[in-house]
Amino acid sequence: MQVNISCILPGHFLPEDLKIMKKINLTLLTLTLLVLFPANYSLGQFIPNAPFKTANVYAPDFSLKSIQGSVFKLSNQRGKPVLIFFGTTWCPSCRGELAPYKEIYETYTKLGMEVTYINIMEPRGKVATFAKNNALTFKILLDESGEVANSYNVVGVPTMVLIDKEGKIIKIAHSTADLPLKKLFPVK
Repeated sequence: MQVNISCILPGHFLPEDLKIMKKINLTLLTLTLLVLFPANYSLGQFIPNAPFKTANVYAPDFSLKSIQGSVFKLSNQRGKPVLIFFGTTWCPSCRGELAPYKEIYETYTKLGMEVTYINIMEPRGKVATFAKNNALTFKILLDESGEVANSYNVVGVPTMVLIDKEGKIIKIAHSTADLPLKKLFPVK
């Protein structure tokens, strides 16, 4: 009867065992390199603190009627920043954003910013009542078909779009707290 000594004495292996262990180690090393090399290569694509340029995305132009019947055309606002609030009367989060939006209106219209509210797909009478009950003094526009909201890819409300003087979108947010207004209007 022949006894395999490698099972009895730890650290002592037969030549066949060493060949198998060598193959296993080589396979593990190869697999590790195959997994880590692509990850390391992709990390080389990122340069920390690099001065990346943001895409210059121009805000889609539109014309909408206000609840008073006047027409608002975005391209006529060039030369001044514009803040658009997409919302509805039934949205609790939209109602929650009205107080800070009123503050923005009162503070930044004096500095030359156009502040508007676009109601999406609700009848004029319902929106007018909502505006009166909430004492809204900023321009309230009616996107009765939802076409303007679609052109801005609005998938939920509230959605706020901040546009610079040249008509480029600076920020899309869902809360007034996320708007970089102080960056747009630095304190002098």
